[in-house]
Amino acid sequence: MTRTVDFWFDPSCPYTWITSRWLIEVATVRPLALRWQVMSLSVLNEGREVDPEGDTEGWLWRPVRVCAAVRQRYGQDGLARFFTAYGLRVHEGGQWCDLGDALADADLPRDLADAAETSDFDAAVRASHAEAIALVGDHVGTPIIATTDDTGAKVAFFGPVISRIPHGEAAARLWDGTLLVAATPGFHELSTPPTRYLFDRPQPGTPRSPGPV
Repeated sequence: MTRTVDFWFDPSCPYTWITSRWLIEVATVRPLALRWQVMSLSVLNEGREVDPEGDTEGWLWRPVRVCAAVRQRYGQDGLARFFTAYGLRVHEGGQWCDLGDALADADLPRDLADAAETSDFDAAVRASHAEAIALVGDHVGTPIIATTDDTGAKVAFFGPVISRIPHGEAAARLWDGTLLVAATPGFHELSTPPTRYLFDRPQPGTPRSPGPV
């Protein structure tokens, strides 16, 4: 049976990028149907006395607005392509890139980058973000995953936060284990010592943590 998995992401978070690539890997060895959804660290941190991402200029609004514009015009496939192109340039390539270049890489019109400079898609971003936060609470960050367990019951969780991409059956075992603990009544949190981020290069404006601190 194919399991539907909703993945809410802010594209600028490097840990979210790693988790997304892991989930794509899982889908090659487990029957998953991935659905990409947008959330926003900018929305999450509104009203906080100190922005944990240090985004005083509001730059992080720009990529999520473009994501929302792509989703509206080109659906799931377009959003997946843009997220991949953006992540390859920013997180793996170390380029704090022009959004038009990432759109071109994804075979999408460059003019979608205009959405970054307007508030036209803010309502869509906020609505999608609110849907994710309603599942887990606002004490977490990006990504948020929602799916069902083996009984068909809804399961939602933040993370997992990983700094390396497992492959093949290693990826699948992490998925199976994550789903097991997330679906266990009373389970709340599991942490291990931090490890170095896979691409480990400073990027201006990129969140330095996987969620709020």
